[in-house]
Formats: sequence, C-alpha cells, structure tokens
Amino acid sequence: MGDEDELDRLLGKLTLRAAVRLLTGATTWRTAAEPSVGLGQLVMSDGPAGVRGEGWDERDTSVLLPSPTALAATWDEPLVEELGGLLASEARRKGVHVVLAPNLDLHRSPLAGRHFECFSEDPLLTARTGAALVRGIQAHGVAATAKHYVANDAETDRLTADALIGERTLREVHLAPFEAAVAAGVRLVMAGYNRVNGTTMTAHELLTTPLKDEWGFDGVVVSDWGAVRGTLDTARAGLDLQMPGPAGEWGESLARAVEAGEVEERAVTGKVRRLLRLAAWCGVLGGPDRPDRPDRQPRPLLRSRQARALARRAVAAGAVLLTNRGVLPLDPGRLGTLAVIGAPAARTRTQGGGSAGVFPQDEVSLLDGVRAGLRGRARVVHVPGPVPDGPPPPLDMTLGSDPRTAAPGVLLRVLDSAGDELYAEHRRGGRQLEPPLPPGAHTVEISARLHPRTSGTWRIGIAGFGRLGLRLDGLPLLDGVFAPATDDPAVVHVSPPTQVVTARLTAGTTPLLVARRELAPGTGRATVVGAEPPAPGAAAALAAATRAAREADAAVVVVGTGEQQESEGRDRTHLALGPEQDALVRAVARANPRTVAVVNSGGPVELPWRDEVGALLLAWFPGQEGGGGLADVLLGRTEPGGRLPTTWPAVLADAPVTHTGPHSGGLRYDEGVHVGHRGWLRAGRTPAYWFGHGLGYTTWAYEDLYGPVRTVAGEDLTVRVRLRNTGTRAGREVVQIYLARPRPTGIDHPQRWLAGWAAVRARPGEAAVAEVRVPARALCHWDTAEGGWRTEPGPCLVLAGRSAGDLPLSLEVAVADRA
Repeated sequence: MGDEDELDRLLGKLTLRAAVRLLTGATTWRTAAEPSVGLGQLVMSDGPAGVRGEGWDERDTSVLLPSPTALAATWDEPLVEELGGLLASEARRKGVHVVLAPNLDLHRSPLAGRHFECFSEDPLLTARTGAALVRGIQAHGVAATAKHYVANDAETDRLTADALIGERTLREVHLAPFEAAVAAGVRLVMAGYNRVNGTTMTAHELLTTPLKDEWGFDGVVVSDWGAVRGTLDTARAGLDLQMPGPAGEWGESLARAVEAGEVEERAVTGKVRRLLRLAAWCGVLGGPDRPDRPDRQPRPLLRSRQARALARRAVAAGAVLLTNRGVLPLDPGRLGTLAVIGAPAARTRTQGGGSAGVFPQDEVSLLDGVRAGLRGRARVVHVPGPVPDGPPPPLDMTLGSDPRTAAPGVLLRVLDSAGDELYAEHRRGGRQLEPPLPPGAHTVEISARLHPRTSGTWRIGIAGFGRLGLRLDGLPLLDGVFAPATDDPAVVHVSPPTQVVTARLTAGTTPLLVARRELAPGTGRATVVGAEPPAPGAAAALAAATRAAREADAAVVVVGTGEQQESEGRDRTHLALGPEQDALVRAVARANPRTVAVVNSGGPVELPWRDEVGALLLAWFPGQEGGGGLADVLLGRTEPGGRLPTTWPAVLADAPVTHTGPHSGGLRYDEGVHVGHRGWLRAGRTPAYWFGHGLGYTTWAYEDLYGPVRTVAGEDLTVRVRLRNTGTRAGREVVQIYLARPRPTGIDHPQRWLAGWAAVRARPGEAAVAEVRVPARALCHWDTAEGGWRTEPGPCLVLAGRSAGDLPLSLEVAVADRA
C-alpha cells in the first residue's frame, strides 16, 4: 500500500468534526493530536536566527546566529546549509518539529523595520540563500517554513495593508524566492497578514495558483499567527492550517459551513491530508498505521563547542568590508594600545527585535572579542562615548538581586485583585514576556534590589500596556494607564513601548525597585523593567573618546541602531544614526587616522563620515559569537567574506523606494520589476555602496570572460571568468554575473539584473576560473498576455565583475528561439 493510500485509510477514520479540529492549532505553538489515527502534536517555533522553542523564558537559551541579512551577505550556499543544519539540531534539542524560517520577503525599502530578518533586495540571491537554508534544515528531519507569502515586506499597517502589485512583478520578483523554496522541498508555506490586490493572503487564490497547482507544493499552507479573519473565504482557499489555537475562525463554524454546503467537504479532506503528510514526514504520525518516513539520517546534535565555532565562522563570512585605506587588518604585533570606542562595543546588539528573538546561550561583545584576541599582546582601552537614544536595558544579574533570596536577578510575582500572591519565582532578568497566569491573575510584579555602582540620576523604565507602576523604596515614581495604540501582536506581546522616569541612586546602596502592571484584555502580559546609570554629558563623552583615540596606536569605533529603529511591528522613519554617533565617528577619525568604524545594524544606515575613516566594516546583527568573529576579521585571522545583499544609499532620499506606509489602505509597488539595484540603475543614481560590493584583504584583476556566443531559449548558459589574485594574501572573491539587453525590445527590462555567481579562492599571484551557470529562467520575462514565461530572441549582454556597479568584463550572446 502506498503512502497516499495509507493516508486515505486514516482520513476515513475521521468524523467531520474530528477532521476540522485538526485544522486549528491546539495551543500557540502546537497542532492538535488525534489518537484514533496515531497523530501526535506538531511543535512549531520561530527560527530565522535561532530556535526559541515554545515560550519566552530567559533560562531556556538558544544558539543565536547572525541575522538573515548577514547570512545572505555570505553569498555562500554551502555555509548557509550548514547553518540550517545547526538550526535543525537546535530544533531537535528543544523538541521542535517545524521551524518558522526562512523569511523570503525582499528588501524593497531600506525603511522596512524587519529588514534584518529578510535576506536581500534581489530575488535570485534571496531564492538561492533561502533554498540553501531550507535544504540545511530539512536534511536533518526538521520541517522549514517559507514566509511570509507574499509581498509582506513592510511593517506599517501590516495587518491590513494591501500590496497593489502587477502580475509580472509578482511572478518575476516577489514570488520567485517562494518558487525556489518549493523546488528545494520546503514543507510549509506561511500566508502573511497583508492583502494583495484587494484580497487577504490567507484567502488568496495565490495559495492555489501558482503555489499548489503549478509548482506542485504538497505541503501545508499555515497562516501567520492570527491572520485568519474569516471562515468561508479562507476555508475555500488554499489555506490548510490556522494558527494559533485553540480559538479561531474555523472550528465549529467550519464544520457547520460544510454541513450547510457552503464549503466542500473535499476541501477539508485535502487540508487534513496535507497535515497528515507533514506529520508523517516529521515523525508524529505514529504506530503501525504510520506511512514510512523519507530516508533521512539526521546527524547527531551539535555540541556547544561545535555550534559556537560555526556561528563564529558565520560572523566573519558575512561581515562586509566597505572601505579600507590600508588600516585593516590590524597587526597585533605592532599594537601597543587599541582604543575601542562606543557603547555598542560593550553591549553589541546581536539580534533584531520582534517575534524572531531568542535568549542567547551567551553574547560575546566586540569589546570582549577584541580583548580576548589581544590578551597578552596589546592594551585595550574602552570609552563608551555618548550614550545612544533608547530605553534603559532590562535588569540583569549584575544590576539586580532577588529581594527574598539575594540571588542575582529579579523576583517575579503574580497577584490577584486583592494584591495577594498567586505565584512567585526567581528569574534571571527584567524582560518577562510570558509571565505565568494562574487563575485569578490580576497583576504582574517584578521587583529587585538594585546594586548601583555609580551615583547620580538613573533612568528607570517599564514596558507594557494597561496600568503601570514603579516604586523605589516605597516612593512612587510612576502610576498611569497606557493603552495600546495598535493590535499588532509583535508590539503587544514582544516589544511594547517603555515608559521612562528618573531617580537618584547612590553607589553602594541597595534600593528596592518594584514594578507592577495590571492585566487587561487585549493588552498582552509582556512586562519589561530596565535601568540605566547616568551618562556623562555629550561634550565630556566626546572629549574622552577623542583623547583615547589620540593616545592609541589605532581605534575601533562602534555605532549602530537600537530596537526602536529595527524591530518587527514598526518601520523606520529615517536612516540616520543620530548626531551624537555621527559626531563620535568624526571626532575619533580626526584624532587617529588609523580608525576603523564598525556599523552594528541590521539594514542600511546613512554614513556621512564614510570617507573620513581609515576602514569601514559592516557587522550586521552578528549573533551570539559576534565579538569573536569580528575580532577575527579586525586582527586578520580571517578575511571579511561578506558582499552587500542590498544597495546602501548615501541618503534616504536617493533610494528608489522611500515609503512603506499604505495610502488609503493601498501600498503601490510602482517600481515594478525595478527593485533594489535595478531601481538605482533606472533612476541613474549612484549609491554609497552597490549591491554585491565588499572588499577582502587582497586585490583581484578580472582578466577574461568567455562562453558560448549563441544560446537557445529554454537552455541554461554557462560562462567562465578568469581572474587573478594581485595582492599579498590568499583570498576569496565572489564573481557576479549580470545580464542586460543592449537594444530596446518593447519589454520593460531592468538595465541589468543578477543572473548568477560563484566564489573562487586563490593564493597571491595565482589565477582562478569561476564557472557560473546562468539558468534559462534568467533570460525570461513573465508574459501577462499569454500567462507564461517567455524568452525574447536577440542579443543579450553578459556582464561580469564584483558588484552591480563594477562590471569590467562583457560578452554578447545571441539568444535564438527554440527550434
């Protein structure tokens, strides 16, 4: 009996209501079980940069990888597959069957708040990187999820925004990465919150055509959490599973709709079949009735040391050296003193904000990484400089202690309406997104004895919604009601805004801080309490940084964004780092020409001082091993391997797309197929740094491009590029191939577009040949009149080089119709 026959037999055992019950989650992160057919629960978890598991608990840590944008910056599919395997290992360690990654939405605008969680502006780079991650995860028996289908690339009004987008643009640009994920065997596709051309995605015909009928996707289409807002339209569409549960729009309403003939019973049967197929693949359709699983040999769980080494290697592989005026790499043997400047150096931001966040196993700051790398060889001096804007960081084990036990951390309590204790527990920090809710829960309380090391005026904050209160040694600091301005789940449950007050603390004392928030419907339960010591005035901080830089042999100055700039649930309004950080870089660079500026951000920022520093390194959000990996690059142990996955503007106004908010509910994709660098080329503008740009620690000469001078529509094209390492170190180069149509054809082609790439390595003076396969699809466009892919005959220009703006070699190829 075949697998599908066995699924038929299992489906025959289910009543209508039993079948319908399976189509809505049993909990926030689990699907429903059905013992009558041997079906267990599927456990799901967020996972683009780390697998969190089923809850937010700082004691349940995860390996944190560099942000997905940093992974795309590697232009290294084998490495991304390895990292996918690490995510799978983490999932299996936590009992997770389904990882909700990769995020295949594009970097359409640099203002997108979730930029860091997506790979690239380019559909091909996104497609190949996403497919590699899918292969890596699923090779070890864990299912991957391609999300958010489709055109869900802005956060402003993301629950309701309507992407107004043409058919050709959808097919060639925004659907292309999902098509590649399906070809790679992805087991789930997640339908987004947004609408496309008037229809919400969870009810959209795109879930069937092209996803299921054209591409042959036989997995499960799952909703984004809370994205199902109706019964009939979503049940009739290609959506298979509603999350979370147990409440929702399907359930008994769907069963009654089937009985009334409003929804065909075969539609329900098809959805359940897909769910059972997924469950069988994941190994939770158990017992003798279970169809055979595919022949997979999941590797053993990675040990901590192996995982950390791989994560550290990924940091260097994705770090992008934007400029270098002979400063990098730093020679430890010639350093007496290195000044490391900037608050993000000591508190390096390792991940973006929102639902993808995890509690890392450890976090190595850039300062710690450099200190370890230079231990015993050079003196490292740290000066924080001006403190960037942002809420006070959550209480941690260095600042707070449990008032009952004196153990480092905080005391978490849940109280009833009379103020009586229902629950109490020691916790490690002040960020509590899911405090327990026993029956009668009314108030969440976080308290701690503070241990200030600095006297002065401290900033103290509490984040959450509803009635919030702060008391210090019994004296009130804050008491007010703060209603949510949005129902976006990322804001309500993960990153609520912080209310900040000030209080004078004295070093050596242990004042008692008590923070409370009352629970109310629609306000979530996330409660975050933080404190920040007094900072020196901006002028004094700048003077101290300048003095440290002047007295050092070299300086590393670190600047970056905060969670209020880059987080799920909100888009950015500007790309500026702020006058304080810009002034800091300029002052340090003036004081020491051997200044390396390190940018700690997930997406583009304006760098008005980029021509004033000795070197400029893009660190992204580098994950838990960021400090070690970046130190490897700075000290020359490893070459920076990254190339930009997105074009960086000098100023926001130059970018092709500078709006993320809908107008009258609609977000118009007027750029069409001219996304990212294609839009820059069409506008005739020059960015600060082109898509694909990145330097290593050697130099390269591009010598020759050769390949066939004729090709036939529908056939792949292979070209070869000979280049030579003209520097003094061995290195890796990413050879990029772009296509262009040299003559007008009547089709609105981009001026040029990425068609393939390959990486080569060579020793000093050695030549290498990069062989790049250009897939037949790269020569196609979507013909809306015919409803299919079409290749125009005529000349095509093949361009080779280092970035979208640096392509020294060309080859003209004649494209002929298929005979």
